[in-house]
Amino acid sequence: MCGIIGYVGEKPVVPVLIDALRRLEYRGYDSAGVALVRNGEIEVRRSAGKLARLEETIADHPVDGDYGLGHTRWATHGRPTEENAHPHRDCTGRIVVVHNGIIENYLQLKHDLAEHGHRFKTETDTEIIAHLVEREMRDDGLEQAVRRALTQIRGLFAMVLLAADDPYKLVAVRNGPPIVVGMGDQEFLVASDVAAVLSHTRDVVFLGDEEMAVITPHGVVFTDFAGAPVETTTQRITWDPVMAEKAGYKHFMLKEIFEQPWAVQETVLGRASLESGQVFLGELEIPHDRLQAVDRIIILACGTSWHAALVGKFLIEQIVGIPVEVDYGSEYRYRNPIVTPTTLAIVITQSGETADTLAALREARRKGAACIAICNVVGSMATREADGTVYTHAGPEIGVASTKAFTSQLVALHLLALYLAQSRGAVPTDTALRHLEDLHRLPRLLEQALTCDQAIQAIAQRFYTHRNFLYLGRGINYPIALEGALKLKEISYIHAEGYPAGEMKHGPIALIDEQMPVVALLPGGQVFEKMTGNLQEAKARGGPVIVVTDDSQTGIETLIDRSLDALITVPASPPLLTPIVMVIPLQLLAYHIGVRRGCDVDQPRNLAKSVTVE
Repeated sequence: MCGIIGYVGEKPVVPVLIDALRRLEYRGYDSAGVALVRNGEIEVRRSAGKLARLEETIADHPVDGDYGLGHTRWATHGRPTEENAHPHRDCTGRIVVVHNGIIENYLQLKHDLAEHGHRFKTETDTEIIAHLVEREMRDDGLEQAVRRALTQIRGLFAMVLLAADDPYKLVAVRNGPPIVVGMGDQEFLVASDVAAVLSHTRDVVFLGDEEMAVITPHGVVFTDFAGAPVETTTQRITWDPVMAEKAGYKHFMLKEIFEQPWAVQETVLGRASLESGQVFLGELEIPHDRLQAVDRIIILACGTSWHAALVGKFLIEQIVGIPVEVDYGSEYRYRNPIVTPTTLAIVITQSGETADTLAALREARRKGAACIAICNVVGSMATREADGTVYTHAGPEIGVASTKAFTSQLVALHLLALYLAQSRGAVPTDTALRHLEDLHRLPRLLEQALTCDQAIQAIAQRFYTHRNFLYLGRGINYPIALEGALKLKEISYIHAEGYPAGEMKHGPIALIDEQMPVVALLPGGQVFEKMTGNLQEAKARGGPVIVVTDDSQTGIETLIDRSLDALITVPASPPLLTPIVMVIPLQLLAYHIGVRRGCDVDQPRNLAKSVTVE
């Protein structure tokens, strides 16, 4: 969750660190700090709150250095105060650490260190790392002291350290949360996310678990925790750094909502032939005979990706004809899941670093399942541990609330379903061609759906003061009701619940009154009449309704009262693509209500972009 940046190079260090931390703001944080080394002395500046506060602190107390570290912290152990902000130091003040993750045995270590004379200034688990390294320092260098300290630590963590007595060196280690090393021209960077290094270099190396990088002006040495060399692959990141800027939009979230036609197009591009109807997933690398033997699929994910997984169940069962289960990544390993050699596990994770999803992936693999990752970040841990990957090509997603990554995941699931069906001979060529033609038309449908933005702004103005919302959908669109409710909760801090509409009478209907708007998804198709029935039931109990329908339906205006209700129309789409089209107005509704309420829609309180600790 926390943002980490380290820099060794010829550029002025403070601007590099601050710029990188700003690019990491989307991860969520409540304090920030930097540490710099010059002439053998370490200077630290920290502040609670946003980066602007840290910049004010640096302006009041200027600091510079030859190299350094920066950090944005999301509180786990200890309150979000200046005292608890990173970087943290040892007793001598000559060792500095920044850290993401949790040291599980920190209390035991803290008591032991205190008994040996160490004095602590903060409530954090991070501070004990600096003291452990202080105790282990010898003449053999910082990296050896870190290795000795690591043998005493339990937990999942990413950390970067420097020591004034071992100059021009950063030591980075990973055991869980991500660490990426930027390989520049006469400069090297280390960060918790690619976004922090893209303005300097696109050549990066992702550390694996229990790996260390020792960074100096002369290069980077990669080893495991024991000191043995490890082979690494330098990845070329093709994202343009400008893509991570707002490009004239008020917020990253709004920009990313409007990028969805492009992101969907990029995810489809080059993966399907409109002549042969064949789907090509070059990164999958799982033998066809193993895919042909699959008799059961489990999809594992968390948060918004879990909603994508629910849609994926409909897609795969309808197109492939294989039974599909969907499970929370955070719960999967805490029971004894049934896995056989003919089970296929699909994990969905935007970052590829979500701790719970990675743990679920490892549990499925340990029990013998073949594993596929659907992921947006090249070289991330999920892509390295899975047997094959289907990359989404959404580009960097900066807003904490996922939008374009979600729709790209749905497209990737559709492509994967077709690929699995073709590997098993389960889909005729003409049927596959119809699906692919629909996917190629999808970006245009999304562009049309985005034209409802002005109408949704007016709806947001009418409804933003309500404190509770109910979202309803049926069939393949009920997961979109769940996703719409989640977006509203994340962005506006309004309580919202999503339900399959058929479940409304089994409890939630008791909550409906004139103070609870009901957002109802009414696409055409076999459940349209059922949904209109649910709509009438909500209105009979005084609930104002916000209806999302498509332009193939007529007469819906007669079902609503324009003075109380609202109507949003999107273009008609093939049934299996309605979730992607229908989610657009729900994203915009959450965004505009959040803005109306004065919320920080890009960085909602208490949330982080990638949950890399349990």
